[in-house]
Amino acid sequence: MSTRRAVFITGASSGIGWAAALAFARAGYDVCGMARRAERLTRLKAEIDGLPSPHGDFLAAVGDVRRADDVAGAVERTLERFGQLDVLVANAGIGQHGALVDADWEHLETVLRTNIDGVLHCARACAPAMRSAGGGQIMVISSVVAGVHTPYTAVYAASKAFASSLAGSLRLELEADGISVTNVLVGRTATEFNHNRLGSSQGVRGRLPTKSAEEVASALVKAAEREPRRLVLSIFDQLVLLAGALAPGVMARLAKQQYKPRSSD
Repeated sequence: MSTRRAVFITGASSGIGWAAALAFARAGYDVCGMARRAERLTRLKAEIDGLPSPHGDFLAAVGDVRRADDVAGAVERTLERFGQLDVLVANAGIGQHGALVDADWEHLETVLRTNIDGVLHCARACAPAMRSAGGGQIMVISSVVAGVHTPYTAVYAASKAFASSLAGSLRLELEADGISVTNVLVGRTATEFNHNRLGSSQGVRGRLPTKSAEEVASALVKAAEREPRRLVLSIFDQLVLLAGALAPGVMARLAKQQYKPRSSD
């Protein structure tokens, strides 16, 4: 078995996934990046190949996390290429903006299948490989909205609440196998996410503290060494989660102002 570690990252064609692939490769990890856009993965491979040596290798896996066979195939190719799988970063996700009852069902289903089924498929494909090797780590990329009632982005928030709950339960199921599970609660991040969000294309109001995708990626690499149960990236995000628990009504009203479509004013 190689002395280098291997990481499987979904949603690697942009945002946090792209930055994480670069950060892990820079740290010496071999990386399998999965996404639907082949051309983006080709560009990512070129960027990783151009990193100063030494750096990890990169394997592109074109596929859709909504399909279990795609994920299983990508994990199989990871094992064939690198001989091991040490870390999963279940990052692929998509948002939706607008009133729940008025939204296109196709949009809502896409969010649910990507953000929920995608995590399930990844965990079910990666955990057996890690178990056979004697351990590993699963990072579930959730969001601080998992702890807040957020009108007009309700399905996205609910999907992230599912992801966080799953991470906690999965950690207990897998701890005897030497597999740690980290619930990563990400706050506002400067990526393509808002632009690609389904439903209303109108932006979120207000100026809140925002991290770069590179800052999030750096925290993920560090978390791969420390294996925390829970990762929150800033004091502001900690306060959002605390307020969501202690004053849910206040936070819900603030969220409503943040996310309410301008056309509904």
